[in-house]
Amino acid sequence: MTRKPTLFAALIPIILLIAMLTSNVFLFDDVLDGPNQIALLLAASAGIVVAWRLGFNWVSINSRIVKTIGSAMPSMLILLLIGSLAGTWLISGTIPVMVYYGLDIIHPKVFLVTAVIVSAIVSVVTGSSWSTVATIGVALLGIGKTMGFEPAIVGGAIISGAYFGDKISPLSDTTNLAPAMAGTDLFTHIRYMTQTTIPSMIITLIIFLVIGFFYDYQSQAVDVSSVQNAIETTFNTTPWLLLVPVTLFVVIVMKIPPLPSLMIGTLLGGLFAVIFQPQTIEYLVPGENYFKASYMAVMQAMFGDVSLNTDVKAVNELLSTTGMRGMLNTVWLILTAMVFGGVMEAGGLLERITRPIVERAKSTGSLVASTVVTCLFFNTTASDQYISIVVPGRMFKDSYAKKGLKPEVLSRTLEDSGTMTSVLIPWNTCGATQAKVLGVETFAYAPYAFFNIISPFMTIAFAYLNIKIRRYKSSKVA
Repeated sequence: MTRKPTLFAALIPIILLIAMLTSNVFLFDDVLDGPNQIALLLAASAGIVVAWRLGFNWVSINSRIVKTIGSAMPSMLILLLIGSLAGTWLISGTIPVMVYYGLDIIHPKVFLVTAVIVSAIVSVVTGSSWSTVATIGVALLGIGKTMGFEPAIVGGAIISGAYFGDKISPLSDTTNLAPAMAGTDLFTHIRYMTQTTIPSMIITLIIFLVIGFFYDYQSQAVDVSSVQNAIETTFNTTPWLLLVPVTLFVVIVMKIPPLPSLMIGTLLGGLFAVIFQPQTIEYLVPGENYFKASYMAVMQAMFGDVSLNTDVKAVNELLSTTGMRGMLNTVWLILTAMVFGGVMEAGGLLERITRPIVERAKSTGSLVASTVVTCLFFNTTASDQYISIVVPGRMFKDSYAKKGLKPEVLSRTLEDSGTMTSVLIPWNTCGATQAKVLGVETFAYAPYAFFNIISPFMTIAFAYLNIKIRRYKSSKVA
């Protein structure tokens, strides 16, 4: 016979986790290198003890943990393939060539705005923020660093643009998931969501435009010609290499699933390395026949460390990658986060914590604000953006209906909060992944991910001010 937890009992694992995560920041140089993973496991252990005392057996708890990990498995596999893709795109010269041409085209004063817009366009077309950040995002980061911008600011611009597309693209999984949970159709959801999304993006672009015009990038800038010369000396900088990202985007637009799409992009990068960069292959595997050297170099790029040295330090940072191996700490973090989330869900602890929030939501504004807070809570505790959409979607669906609110109000709120805040949490699958791919800590880029920060506040403001809130005709304004 199982019992329902008290609020204090449900909060014990959360309090323990927050205490350990805070301590890790002050005690360890790299909290993602193991300390935070252990903190999540210890907090999960506390959750198991609480669940046991409530009468839950290990079989039911373990079943929920396995199910939760299973839900995150596609994300972890995608992350590993992103590591491989980064490796082959490096040795093929694909990313260096995008940086090479980007330095010619983009002026520093409008670079940040350009980074937002380009990332947004690519993400809308592909429907994937992860693919956008791992491809064009990495190139934009290299361009920005060369121009003298702090990586955190550039990372915030890239994230803002990438998540704009992820939010409104009909190809995006979260854009399809949110209306499914709320009970509306996809295109009604997208059209309604633009009412908060467009103002949020306009404000974001204005902020980055102001930063770009007043930022002292020249004091930290690297000589552009020296960077281009170093790239040109190391690689064959043919425009044909741009076929690699173009092909990947076409493949994604054709609705080929992410895993095979990324594998195609990875293998194409390896093929182009063999065709266009024989000097790079020879540098990585000297003294072997070209067939053997090509195989070894491409394999090394896919699974391990690759570094190409030039006379320009800034270029050396760009020309290094860690392949799949470099993603293992992040996969470890996601695994432990899923264990914690599974335990909290299995014992009914998450539901107990969020129940008072639902019960206290009386007005339309407070209901929307409660949904936002709940989504943020699940992004922080369950560490997965899908859970932060699915569970609050189920929790609040009846409440929105009882207040006479149409389902698109809920679906928009889920996207404005669940999707947008996931990338701001270091141990969330999204935050951990983007930090690893960009090489910028989550808490470093998060203050500059203006679009992601503004979006939940925009949807709350619309609700409290009763702007564009759709109701059934028989409903009164609340």
